[in-house]
Amino acid sequence: MTGIVERLRGAGCVFAEDEAALLIETARDAAELEAMVARRVTGIPLEHVLGWVEFAGRRFAITEGVFVPRPRTEFLVDTVAALGPRECVILDICCGSGAVGAALAARLDASALYSADSDPAAVACARGNVAHPENVFLGDLFEALPAAIRGTVDVLVVIAPYVPTAAIELLPHEAKDFEPRSTLDGGGDGLDVLRRILAETRSWLAPGGLFATEVSEHQVASLLELVAAAGLEPAVIRDEEVDATVVLGRYR
Repeated sequence: MTGIVERLRGAGCVFAEDEAALLIETARDAAELEAMVARRVTGIPLEHVLGWVEFAGRRFAITEGVFVPRPRTEFLVDTVAALGPRECVILDICCGSGAVGAALAARLDASALYSADSDPAAVACARGNVAHPENVFLGDLFEALPAAIRGTVDVLVVIAPYVPTAAIELLPHEAKDFEPRSTLDGGGDGLDVLRRILAETRSWLAPGGLFATEVSEHQVASLLELVAAAGLEPAVIRDEEVDATVVLGRYR
């Protein structure tokens, strides 16, 4: 293990010991371990090398080219799980790997989970992570969803791209070079995709339904205005310790 740790540390991996342990645990034999270490030292995200990510207390499959859910997003899951109704209908837009919706569905004992993403790789990955893969749809935002669920959604959760275009180059190497730009770039102020989603959100929510997303702290004021303009009652909850900001909208 020492040699692996040294190689990882030399490649700039801050948590080299932890990563080495995970690689050793996951590899099926010495040849696969060597291949995994070689890929990791080139800068490929650890989760893509492992083929899974630990999120909200569970392991979810992650394939190359699919956005990796961040640890801070567990705060969104915790927040919505505390506010959302049990046995609810959940809709996960921009679902990526499907981990957020699946984790939330488990916490709320959801009666149904629907997910959608515009990236075929993400949809394929999500279908392997949810209980009912037939409810994961390929399409732009709401366009591929069954019309029958319009107006029935109790919780609409969104992890949309919210990085301003000009800030993309400031992101860590693992994000900007190995994750699709479409999962990061939110336009000039980072809120372009969320504007499009909020324009339709109320028509998909059931009365009393909850919209939830995460953004950076400096985007909160603008997003709260957008939520209110969409006919929802806005709120914000922040956790300084994990640097996570959740913006909510309730359909009253």
